[in-house]
Amino acid sequence: MPPEIGEVMPFRYCEIIIPDGKSAKLIDISQVMVHYPFNDDASHFKCSDETLNQVWDICKHTIKATTFCGLYVDGDRERIPYEGDAYINQLCHYCLDASYEMARATQRHFIHHPTWPTEWLLHSPLMAWAEYMYTGDAAFMDECYDDLQLRTLECLKREDGLISTETGMVTSELVDALHLDRSPKDLVDWPPKEFTKGNFGERDEYDMAPVNTVVNAFHYKALQAMAHIAEALNRKADASNLSAAAALVAKSINELLFDKDRGVYIDGESSTHASLHANMFALAFGLVSQDRTKSVIEFIKSRGMACSVYGAQHLLDGLYGAGEDGYELSLMTARHDRSWWNMIELGSTMTLEAWDWKYKNNLDWNHAWGAAPANIIPRRLMGLRPTAPGFGDMIIQPQPGSLEYGEIKLPTPHGPVEMSFENKSGKAFQIHVDIPEPITATVHLPQSNHGQPFVVKGGKHELSKS
Repeated sequence: MPPEIGEVMPFRYCEIIIPDGKSAKLIDISQVMVHYPFNDDASHFKCSDETLNQVWDICKHTIKATTFCGLYVDGDRERIPYEGDAYINQLCHYCLDASYEMARATQRHFIHHPTWPTEWLLHSPLMAWAEYMYTGDAAFMDECYDDLQLRTLECLKREDGLISTETGMVTSELVDALHLDRSPKDLVDWPPKEFTKGNFGERDEYDMAPVNTVVNAFHYKALQAMAHIAEALNRKADASNLSAAAALVAKSINELLFDKDRGVYIDGESSTHASLHANMFALAFGLVSQDRTKSVIEFIKSRGMACSVYGAQHLLDGLYGAGEDGYELSLMTARHDRSWWNMIELGSTMTLEAWDWKYKNNLDWNHAWGAAPANIIPRRLMGLRPTAPGFGDMIIQPQPGSLEYGEIKLPTPHGPVEMSFENKSGKAFQIHVDIPEPITATVHLPQSNHGQPFVVKGGKHELSKS
């Protein structure tokens, strides 16, 4: 930290014990808060569910309060950036403030200081593409193109496109080229059972096979993101090759890592075990064909929240993408011990590193990777996402579930987008949108809408075209 600030400890409580028989008077006690510049008024959310409102508040405050290091760090215990954490932090920050420098600085840090999990390396193209879509600035992905392309880990592929870190293809030369200080190792989720007391763990008994379904789902998504990056930078040949590589990985995953009899994805090659993770990442990353969606979703629902607060990001993303807004809302508003409400009940003012002490006995109480609702609510529940770089175009696709009312203010480089809806039983769904120029938007109404959709623009009714 700068000398004028000094060391920062993210404690939010001070216990003062007065010995028996003594008296004391507390005078002029204050707390100094350090954080990166943050515009509290840039974003807003409120809805008809008070639990969700409080979940939003704790997640928003977490993103603001954990910026004190100048990079996205993983909490107070380690205070170093990790790509999996930073991706969630980045998406949340974009949805809360029109501030993009910290995400960019963190991505630059990762180029020469990546971390060891295989999937964390595969996050780098995802982060670069997210930055371009939210800001319209291609400078970072152009400057770091070669490093980003290497982090698709395509160099580890077999003939069928699938990759593994356990087949002898991870050489010292590759470790050096990736700027790593050790060989990568598959993560899936954290912590595993052996790092916790009791019969807990966040991998849903995942079978860590050498050819790993979660790793290869990330490999597919990284190739897809890198193909988009190449296309945006007018590298046509690379874009074509990367798209073909992604298609081959998708084909192989669906042929080799899917159990047709059970209708679920297994954890890896030679495995018979099916976990929440193998199925939720396949769903989140668009690998599940329409004819398999029903069985995969049924299996995912049967597992509940059998993942960490990090995994919840991708669980929510996938289910909202599949239109399961009612179930998703129930997960975000749940009051059991694997919920955001549990963090509030425990007395925390920031999201925890894990759902509860019993799931990770050395957790810290200031972990932004647990703040997924800060981006899931704007991007998925309220449905506001860019579809062209820098919000040149966007989609507005609310998925309210049982919410009767919701309102949001979303920051963009062009100014805030404001949207509200009313979703009362037996009545037409009403949506009000205010979009700054030059943004254009496509609005999708929920399927339960009653009657012929119409638009009121400038005080005049216009029939909707869809």
